[in-house]
Amino acid sequence: MDNEGRLASLSEVHSSIAVPEGAGFWKKLMAFTGPGLMVAVGYIDPGNWATDIEGGSRFGYALLSVILISNLFAMLLQHLSLKLGIASGMDLAQACRDYYSRPVSFVLWVLSEIAIAATDLAEVIGSAIALNLLFGLPLPVGVVFTAFDVLLVLYFQQKGFRIIESIVAGLMGVILLSFIYEMIVSQPSMAGIADGLLPKTEIITNPGMLYIAIGILGATVMPHNLYLHSSIVQTRAFRRDDEGKRSAIKFATIDSTLSLGLAFFINASILILAATAFHANGHFEIADITDAYHLLDPVLGVGLASIFFALALLASGQSSTLTGTLAGQIVMEGFLNIRLKPWLRRLITRGIAIIPALIVSIMYGERGTAELLVFSQVILSLQLSFAVVPLVFFTSKSSIMGRFANSGTLNVISWIITLIIIALNGYLLWNTFI
Repeated sequence: MDNEGRLASLSEVHSSIAVPEGAGFWKKLMAFTGPGLMVAVGYIDPGNWATDIEGGSRFGYALLSVILISNLFAMLLQHLSLKLGIASGMDLAQACRDYYSRPVSFVLWVLSEIAIAATDLAEVIGSAIALNLLFGLPLPVGVVFTAFDVLLVLYFQQKGFRIIESIVAGLMGVILLSFIYEMIVSQPSMAGIADGLLPKTEIITNPGMLYIAIGILGATVMPHNLYLHSSIVQTRAFRRDDEGKRSAIKFATIDSTLSLGLAFFINASILILAATAFHANGHFEIADITDAYHLLDPVLGVGLASIFFALALLASGQSSTLTGTLAGQIVMEGFLNIRLKPWLRRLITRGIAIIPALIVSIMYGERGTAELLVFSQVILSLQLSFAVVPLVFFTSKSSIMGRFANSGTLNVISWIITLIIIALNGYLLWNTFI
């Protein structure tokens, strides 16, 4: 590969966070903690909520096993992503640009930009719905209001990468605490949860259950997260020799796996809450975030349940905004080697998301925005394979990864997961459009 003329990924923060040499396990882990949480918020963005709510309200705890399996897939793919960044010194976008021909690289760039626009669309709609539920802002006003987070993102980007990580961690904490509260007040069935974590053949044989299960899987692994993770792990100033890389991969994997464990708890909590509050009380057709909000208080008999639900949704949208902004920068710089001013890059992506959200919210209201939210997840499903296939391919090549190339066993598992994702997303898209 010809790396000449290519700047480091996120060059303004590359190797900007010190990793203490000779320190103990916990100090080193703290130095590497942060990127995993930034990736994890993409797995609990507003786009995931609708599928989890519908799955819980229609089928109770039965689809918990799908969330668990999806999360295990995500843990492996994010491990490959961080390993690519640490071992090769390139993010996924840069690797695509260096390895593939210009036409192929250009197509992959366009597809990744579409995925980021779809992610941003989900964040805009989710934040607007949360503002409507919490403060009564009309949806079109809420959509416009989300434009102002551009200024917040730009302000915090200038303060250093640790600041952004701390903000995301704080927002993640709000979401986590909100759902811990929801779990306490809803008093779910522990036996039901344990049974739901075991895969059942009914998920395959029941067409309605299978469709939602594929939707959960399709909405879980986010294409932009694979580009994002391969870049932000390089913000750590670890030694770039084999020993330093091995240590970095170990600690970054721990960070990623623990963070995705939190994402699993939150996604599972959304489904469990829907199963306990709605399915158990005969409300089998709740697939809309707004409907779920309005039903929580009367069903559970607790006045704060809906407020914490909406607060978690707002935190979800805002934390995803920060990581989506960075992913957009990484993709454009990596594929095109072009450095846009951050404010210009942010305005372009947010403008692309706001325009359709604004039109639909004005013309069709709540139902329209809910359908647009689901549509954004369908777009993401379509793009996912175009990020996963290059990732698995690159991490299997010793010419790129050196001694850190995937082992034979890991390679087989990675390709099996890739084929499963391709097949299930293809099935989801076929049923959506045909």
